[in-house]
Amino acid sequence: MDISDTPQLDAEIMLLHVINKRRAYLYTWPDNSITSEQGSEFKRMLVKRLDGNPIAHIVGEREFWSLPFRVNPTTLIPRPDTEILVETTLNLPLSEMARVLDLGTGTGAIALALAHERPHWRITGVDKVADAVELAALNRQLLKLEQVEILQSDWFYAINCYDFNLIVSNPPYIDEQDHHLDEGDVRFEPQSALTAPEAGFADLYHIAAAARDYLAPGGYLLLEHGYQQAIAVREKLIALGYENVSTVRDFGSNDRCTLGRWPR
Repeated sequence: MDISDTPQLDAEIMLLHVINKRRAYLYTWPDNSITSEQGSEFKRMLVKRLDGNPIAHIVGEREFWSLPFRVNPTTLIPRPDTEILVETTLNLPLSEMARVLDLGTGTGAIALALAHERPHWRITGVDKVADAVELAALNRQLLKLEQVEILQSDWFYAINCYDFNLIVSNPPYIDEQDHHLDEGDVRFEPQSALTAPEAGFADLYHIAAAARDYLAPGGYLLLEHGYQQAIAVREKLIALGYENVSTVRDFGSNDRCTLGRWPR
């Protein structure tokens, strides 16, 4: 079985991490040598990759929204598909001082990407896992986005604000029986951040119902979900009283997130 569909790219990423250079360096100075210590470190990383470990865990970093995020096995590795939540949010008619809540923030990718684009927004990111909260706080510090509030909370448990203009979340939404959980990078990520009961819908539906008490009139709820879950999520939001419900496709043209507006 192939470990990776992109072995050359994987090797380049690991090598660039070892020598602490940008990619252009490999093509500008292709004949340069590496030290024996660098060679040994590269071999150690290669062994990990051959064992199936994700590149992001090996180098400890993943880019999201053109920003570098520290990653580790305590939470999900940020995916390019999730960038559509950031793009969709930035296209909403929110005020300059909008109040935003990111549920299940993980590395802090969504909250911090939004703060980078909208520095005056009042953004809170929460996660129930203490190690994930610590990681998000580290990324906040490294990206110099200290205005973002990072809290430990099991969804809304520690939230005392009831007038958010946007609640956004990439919650667990994979069916616990999905065979893809035994393949690829997800084998090395926490199952609690990936799967949910009720065929993957439990957390999506819980957030959709509870968010009504925390949204300002006219506020938005934006949820990432699986590409086969869009119809069910739309129907749920409509049944809960949300208006202007619609689904947005990701950059691969898959139904990726659904948006609803709480009535004024």
